Amino acid sequence: MPARTPVVHPTAFIAPSAVVLGDVTLGPRSSVWYQAVLRGDMAPIVIGEATNLQDATIVHVDEGKPALIGARVGVGHRVILHACTVEDECLIGMGAILLNDVHVGTGSVIAAGAVVPEGMRVPPGSLVMGVPARVVRHVDDGLRARIKGTWEHYVEEAARHRRGAFPVERTTL
Repeated sequence: MPARTPVVHPTAFIAPSAVVLGDVTLGPRSSVWYQAVLRGDMAPIVIGEATNLQDATIVHVDEGKPALIGARVGVGHRVILHACTVEDECLIGMGAILLNDVHVGTGSVIAAGAVVPEGMRVPPGSLVMGVPARVVRHVDDGLRARIKGTWEHYVEEAARHRRGAFPVERTTL
């Protein structure tokens, strides 16, 4: 099978230390932050419009199992998304882990540190917490505002970084 190369929308931002390889599609105004890894080597990874994958996030797939991340999704620092689907307008908290075949419905929040077990279906508008994760309640207006505020903030920050507002000093280990 021929190697696939990423398809990156011209308005997307990829931080200098991020790694994006294989069958990866980055939508308009999406952003992949420092030390993040998107490895579409066995199946596609699709990142929607205005979605951010914050520092040290890992997105990976399994053979025939893609990772599909919708539009206007905030993915916190050090999250692992593995061969899962996250619909539009969700917030995935720092350090959360979503395992194979997880499906997160639109407008949901996965709390920081949650481990969402393989195959879990999260209904739209749910707040999910814990290890193993479980639905604890519906997302309220405050959390909906936080989802919106997160993706809007990262669209603005990505534009600043793309313009060179924060030069990156290259280092070697």
